[in-house]
This record gives sequence, C-alpha cells and structure tokens, in this order.
Amino acid sequence: MASTLILGGTAQLGGEIAAALLRRGDDVTCLARGQAGPMPPGVTAVHADRTMPNAYASVREHEWDSVIELSHELALVTGALAALASRARHWTLVSTISVYDDDTTIGADETASTVQPDDLSDYGQAKVAAERATADALGDRLLIARPGLIVGPGDRSDRFGYWVARCALAAQAGDAEHEEVLIPRVDDLWAQVIDVRDAAQWLVHAAATQTTGVVDVVGTPVPLGEVIDAAAEVAGHRRPRVVADDDWLVAHDVAYWGGPRSLPLWLPREMVGFARRANTAYRAAGGQERPLRETLRDTLADEQARGLDRDRVSGLTRSEELELIAAWARR
Repeated sequence: MASTLILGGTAQLGGEIAAALLRRGDDVTCLARGQAGPMPPGVTAVHADRTMPNAYASVREHEWDSVIELSHELALVTGALAALASRARHWTLVSTISVYDDDTTIGADETASTVQPDDLSDYGQAKVAAERATADALGDRLLIARPGLIVGPGDRSDRFGYWVARCALAAQAGDAEHEEVLIPRVDDLWAQVIDVRDAAQWLVHAAATQTTGVVDVVGTPVPLGEVIDAAAEVAGHRRPRVVADDDWLVAHDVAYWGGPRSLPLWLPREMVGFARRANTAYRAAGGQERPLRETLRDTLADEQARGLDRDRVSGLTRSEELELIAAWARR
C-alpha cells in the first residue's frame, strides 16, 4: 500500500485526487486548514495552518511514497519543501498553464518560455516561483503538472458550467422572449478544458509510476461554438441564440473569460494559442479524456443541485443578459 500526502485536498481537484487514491487502495493523508470544503471520507485528516511553524510536525517523520503539492503561495511551498523534501520518493507540484508568457502560438508545448516571477500576487507568476523552488529542492524526483482549465462537478470558478446552466435556465423560461441566450461571435474561437476526474486520475497514475518532468495536463482543443452547441443540447435549449460582436460586448462592459459580468471562455482573438496548447505529452503519459457531453451532463447535474439561478462567480446574471439582448436588438 502506497502512502501519499496531499498538501491541500479540500477543494475540487484535491478532493478528486484523494478519492482516486483511496479507490486504488492507497493510504492517503490530507494536510490542510479544511476551509475549502470537507476532506473525503477515508483520508487521514491533518488540520493545520501551513503558515505556522509546526504545521508539518505530525507528518514530517513519515516516509512518503508521494507528496502532491497544490498551493501557489511561495511561502507555503518552500515551507513544505524544507520539512518534507527529504521524506518523499516522488513529488508532484500542481502548477498551471498560466505560467506561459505566450498566448499567440497554436500548438505550443511544455518547452515554451514562462513568465518572470516578479509579482507573486499574480497567479501564474507565483506558480513559476513555486516551480523553480521545487525543482531546486527535488531535482529528478519532481513532476510539474500544468493543468489548463479544470472543469466538471465541484467547479467553483463558474466558467465552464455557465453555459450548460444558462441554457438550462433559459429552456425553463416558458416564453420565447425569455428563452434566448446571449453568446459572443464564436468563429475562430476555441476552448480547451480537462475534466477534474481525468486530471485527478492521471495525477494518481503519474505518482504511482514515478513520472517526472513537466507535463501540460490539458484536453484536446474544441471550437467554442461546439462547446456551446453541446451545452445547449445537453440542457434541452432549442431556441436560436443571440450572437453579439466583440466590440459591442466590450463597449457594453462585458468581460472576457470569467469573473462578474463576463461571457465565460470568450477570449480576445489575438489570444489564439491560449486554448490550443499541445496535449501530446499528457496523452503519451497515459492521460485520458472523457467525452465532452459526459462532462456537460455531470456538470449540469452539479449546477442544478447548487441552483441554476444562484449568484455566480463568473458570467452574466440573467437580468444582465436579458438587458443586453434587448439592447442588441435595438442597436
């Protein structure tokens, strides 16, 4: 039985990793404050504030087959390395594709250059700093996994789930005027996502096989229009969609990508490479991808359980959307 320590484990990806390890029969310990959610049943839970001096006191004497680090905060990463690097046969740092400094090259891979870590309040730059510190401490025992947009059940970013939830909400409206959905012009736009369960399963496989190096954990790029079409199909939304131009949306204070008053997954057209990274290394190392519609169906079930009309981290509110649709019709 392998022993794995997850530094984190209470948010979406960490919880899925822990669950996948438990299914494999591993002895799993999660060390976290536990504020992002409950630890999965079956793990050994160590509730600790990693900013405190004795955070690792109860785990630092154990010999770990694998340690999986999820944090982007340099102080937490280096503190864990100081306490545990000598105790781990294999170490995984979960990083991000946001470390790359070029979003204009289609098909870029793990050899692409990264941003300079000058501002550690920036997520991508903080991950670069974490990668460098971890590489210095671990050498050839290290896997740096760089996921793209992680989606599926439990996603609290509300980006991918926005589309299937919004299509489902509109389909329930009951009158044609309120069944319309606003989308950006999607020609030449792409999306690239990875289901959290596929990412977690691969990370577990990589730890078990002692995979090292750098791997972009990303799915196969899909035209954004196909993603929205599939979301509408899964949600049972059959009304024509209202397509607005980029410049008009920007002029009406609609944001790209995510966050409040946004159209999620919509990107500036010059960022042609952001959602079209190569996933050759991931697939060659055993990475799997479940069908898009399966992820959408499971995401819809999760969205319905949490409430289709709830306050969202990303996207337009339904009232904002209907106001924009009316304004587009009047232009």
